[in-house]
Amino acid sequence: MLTGPDLKAFSKALSNPVRRDILSYLGEHGEANSTSVAKALGESTGTTSYHLRKLADLKLIAEIEERSNGRERWWKSLMTDIFTPPGLAMTADEREAALEIGALKMTQDLNLVVKAYAGYDTSAGWNQIYRSGVWMTKDQIAAFAEEYQTLLHKYVTEPGNRPPDSRRMAVRMVMLPDEGSGFALPAEADGR
Repeated sequence: MLTGPDLKAFSKALSNPVRRDILSYLGEHGEANSTSVAKALGESTGTTSYHLRKLADLKLIAEIEERSNGRERWWKSLMTDIFTPPGLAMTADEREAALEIGALKMTQDLNLVVKAYAGYDTSAGWNQIYRSGVWMTKDQIAAFAEEYQTLLHKYVTEPGNRPPDSRRMAVRMVMLPDEGSGFALPAEADGR
């Protein structure tokens, strides 16, 4: 769960493409040192060391002290789900950071949706697309979100414990009031 200050730190980290790539790499591989990150990202070890320290300062990653020795420092991500509870009190700059993060993530999410539809027929069942509209109370929305998180965590595995035939999957959930999409069905489709 991200708080207002967390959102500011995360926004600052995401404003730099090398830091975004490092967070993504650590999210996929679990642990890394500056050399392995540098090799994977095509950056110098000096650059990745600097950005790893900055991410640690922002409390988005942490050093794995038992693996680190001398100049070789190992790091792990502290990021889990990106979730901000409804009604979170935020300052104006924290709210701005939340909007910036939302815009960055929405661009990525839109690309994922396009990719899912474009490759749907050839995905051999890997791409799953579901959309729905339901009537819910605020209590039902909260319960649904909690059940969704519980279900998602049931399938979380640690690096090194993943099934050999598994693939990293992008899973997103967005719930908001649908006050009318502005789209109307053609007369033939809705029976008029």
